[in-house]
Amino acid sequence: MFEQVMGTTMVGLAVAILAHAGSDYYMRGMDFVEADFRDKLRRLRANTSKLHKILVIWSCVVLGTLLVSWLVANSLLLGLMSVVLLVCLPWYLLRRMAETRRQQIEDQLADAMVSLSSAVRAGLSLAQALEILAQQSPRPICQEFQQIVGEYQLGKPLERCLVEAKQRLRSENFALLAAAIQASRESGGSLNETVERIAHSVRELQRLERKITSETAQARYSAFYMALAPFAVLSIYYFFIDPINTERFFTSFVGQMMLCAAVVLNFIAYLWARQILNPEI
Repeated sequence: MFEQVMGTTMVGLAVAILAHAGSDYYMRGMDFVEADFRDKLRRLRANTSKLHKILVIWSCVVLGTLLVSWLVANSLLLGLMSVVLLVCLPWYLLRRMAETRRQQIEDQLADAMVSLSSAVRAGLSLAQALEILAQQSPRPICQEFQQIVGEYQLGKPLERCLVEAKQRLRSENFALLAAAIQASRESGGSLNETVERIAHSVRELQRLERKITSETAQARYSAFYMALAPFAVLSIYYFFIDPINTERFFTSFVGQMMLCAAVVLNFIAYLWARQILNPEI
């Protein structure tokens, strides 16, 4: 009994010392993660007022998972793998959501350019044409035009609204549209013809991207299935072929190291395959 109390006390003291010594690194890491998450949430137009509290709770959950895996389950390596999963999965999902929204805006941008060109050709001013786009365009691109029009109506210069939207969207096609609008306001020229040319180029680029996506779809599915195959083989061995020896992967230190290395290498191979199958045009 005395030895258990002393062991628990020493572990608690060690955790307290490590927490105090690494508090500066923890704060720096939290600031970096918070800035990255805040940027992605703003691109998703989500509320970020409670982000800091959520990240603090999330870090406590990650630390608690590590301690439970280490002290209760007696498996430090699997605890570290769980920590890596808890840290990387929310960031990956948030990144995918932001990228999906950006891609939706890219797909809708060519039609928005054509509508803008038609409105300008009909005799409307640029501000009126942007207001029509904000009202009639589909989501999510209408939200961006609504913000541009709203900020412009509140007195912000249109050039600044476009620059901020370009920084927020991080879209090369929108950057071309913003540059065409700024050049037309500064030096004159036919805005509708310039926007129509840009829209034609964007549509051609999107056609090539869709062609590449359709031709590599089967290979992407194959990469996903190959990434799941090791887990399926491990399950078959555990439940049907050799459960006793398979269980050693989870109970022995060497087996846990082999499992961790296999998971990491499998994940890297999947990301590598996805990168190869998604070339930049």
